[in-house]
Amino acid sequence: MKKQKLVSIGLVAAMVASLTACGGNGGSNDTQKGDSANKDVPAFNDLKVGEDYKDIKADIKILTNRTDICDTVYKEYAKEFQKTYPNVNITYEGITDYDETVTLRLTNGDWGDICFIPNAVDKSEFSNYFTALGDYSTLDEKYNYMAEKSFDDKVYGIPNGGTAGGVAYNKAVWKAAGITDLPKTPDEFLNDLKLIKDKTDAIPLYTNFSANWTMGAWNDYVGIASNGDPDYRNNELLHQKDPFTKNEENSGPYAVYYTLYNAVANKLVEEDPASSDWESSKKKINDGDIATMVLGSWCVQQFKDAGDHPDDIGYMPFPISVNGKQYASAGGNYAYAVNKDASTDNQIASMLYIKWLIEDSTIFDDEGSIPEVKGEALPDALAEFQGVELLSNNPAVAGEEDLGDKITNDAEVLSGNDPVCEVLEGALYGTSSLDDIMNEWNQKWTTAQESNGVEVK
Repeated sequence: MKKQKLVSIGLVAAMVASLTACGGNGGSNDTQKGDSANKDVPAFNDLKVGEDYKDIKADIKILTNRTDICDTVYKEYAKEFQKTYPNVNITYEGITDYDETVTLRLTNGDWGDICFIPNAVDKSEFSNYFTALGDYSTLDEKYNYMAEKSFDDKVYGIPNGGTAGGVAYNKAVWKAAGITDLPKTPDEFLNDLKLIKDKTDAIPLYTNFSANWTMGAWNDYVGIASNGDPDYRNNELLHQKDPFTKNEENSGPYAVYYTLYNAVANKLVEEDPASSDWESSKKKINDGDIATMVLGSWCVQQFKDAGDHPDDIGYMPFPISVNGKQYASAGGNYAYAVNKDASTDNQIASMLYIKWLIEDSTIFDDEGSIPEVKGEALPDALAEFQGVELLSNNPAVAGEEDLGDKITNDAEVLSGNDPVCEVLEGALYGTSSLDDIMNEWNQKWTTAQESNGVEVK
């Protein structure tokens, strides 16, 4: 059942011939292919939606993973934008196997005008495919999560708002199981799942293993949620010796996978994870057939919209405590990026549409996401995070901006979904103990650190 890990997109792109053309003036259809900066395209921060380029003409294609709403909700956003820019036509293309499909399509340049940056694209490769939207220091003053899709002080992706790391759950099911206090440690969480199994008919924890991409969500808790340190994920982890070793408090990276492994080993998940189904799971958690799912807070609104019981959907912090306190990470959702090889007009129109979406549309209310503009109110989905410190990962230090990508890719750990699937499979079939898996990950991590000349502290 394990899927082959995608190699770096740069290895594929190296086999595709790059085309070079002269840059055009103003509204021409020529761009400087092969150059990440088209001098005719203004900086994202300088654009004024509704004032600039009112007569611009463009046909924009947008790639999205939201196959469920690209022909409905997203189409309505496009119509609303056209009230201000009537000569900009917008078409959405929904893609099911988003990361894998779009990663391959990027290599030929003929993919459209806007996409969400696939996880497989390393930071050092951003300029090969996407328009530089502006300086990090400038955009970071106004928008959240700018460090995530930046490289060499240039921003290449604007997140579609933010998400907090936690656990979605059906409040009615948890109440029916007699649970009154939300869990704060992995063992408390596992005990609660057992109560749900014993006292209700709901699946305690639905892994959505078959979807594969959902498994990658577990990696998101390795940083702040597991240790409370915003410097950990992009800095300290890269220099840490054997980061997947268990500690006495049962916090840190080991605790994240301990939670998954033991839920599976104790049969607190769906009976046949290989036959799980993402789309139908939304309604099942709304109806109370599923009690819990580990996903970012972006899922909450989807679960609320999936059935007749929206008020039963809650969202709790991930159950790890550090010195008696819980932490949660806040990070960007998929980030919008603009095709650097699109025409000048299409690049400008694309940037205008992205800016309209994140500043003027209702998208963050509709999706229950943390707004992209700094200082705006948090979504109602995070109401149960009272007393939990919400932090964002600090960027890597200068000179190590892409070191995290290199180590995780070389180690094949914390990169993609397959390593998490190995944890589930080891527990499901009894083929590997968690300690065996974590020891193997430590060895891979050490090898990757050595091959990248990393000083271990």
